[in-house]
Amino acid sequence: MLGLYARKVGMTQIFDDAGNLLPVTVMRFDPNVVIGKKTKDADGYAAIVVGIDDAKKNRVTKSRAGQFPEDIQPKKRIRELRDFEKEVAVGDTLGVEVLEGIRYVDVSGISKGKGFQGVVRRYGFGGGRKTHGSKFHREPGSTGQNTYPGRTFKNRKLPGRMGREKVTMLSLRVVKIDSEKQLLMVRGAVPGINKSLVFVRSAVKKGR
Repeated sequence: MLGLYARKVGMTQIFDDAGNLLPVTVMRFDPNVVIGKKTKDADGYAAIVVGIDDAKKNRVTKSRAGQFPEDIQPKKRIRELRDFEKEVAVGDTLGVEVLEGIRYVDVSGISKGKGFQGVVRRYGFGGGRKTHGSKFHREPGSTGQNTYPGRTFKNRKLPGRMGREKVTMLSLRVVKIDSEKQLLMVRGAVPGINKSLVFVRSAVKKGR
């Protein structure tokens, strides 16, 4: 699997080769540093460990700092990538060029938080009539029974906190890769606010 951390920049629009105007989401690839490698002989499987965003050494615990080689600054975010399809060494810096030649990607991130919401906004409930005299507008309605077992079952759709969850968008088409500026432009929505960290990998459901 090929994948790296990136930062969502925002949206724009570009012209494709056929002259069509396409809306795209732009992601910037900051340096992803290889901080470790695992082999089948020593660990039972092949993988690399990448990290992004330097952390202050006085903010890193000894147990966490032990994961990083002496010549590599501790990172805030690290991730293990199994069966990485390109040959790399510890200390290498990876960028958007890793995804060269890939047509579709999956993007994972934390969605925008929307606060505490009712069932109409959260789940799309239709609510009651909006006519005069109606006493049921945006309420969730009955939630349980007045006989056995006399309780509300788990997973009932009720008001609650909405958003700020891990979301993965599958099979987004790669429109353009700018290796000089370390930018990746894809057709489709990417979860999260601007400047948030996302993980981009080669698509698992579509070929290259």
